[in-house]
Amino acid sequence: MPRDDFDYTVTKNNVVFITWRGKKAATLAGAQAARFIEAIEDASDEEAQLLMARNTGNFKRGNER
Repeated sequence: MPRDDFDYTVTKNNVVFITWRGKKAATLAGAQAARFIEAIEDASDEEAQLLMARNTGNFKRGNER
């Protein structure tokens, strides 16, 4: 089972901030944020981690610490 490295916060304006191990990894707004919020509601913990990883884009390349 993967570790829960990703987390997210939704603001009152429906802007989504995705963090990885406490560091900002992505910001989603508009239609992209709406799709993310809709998808994450029904996702299991593992699916949610994968969804957040996908939405960070070209983020993980093996040199992060």
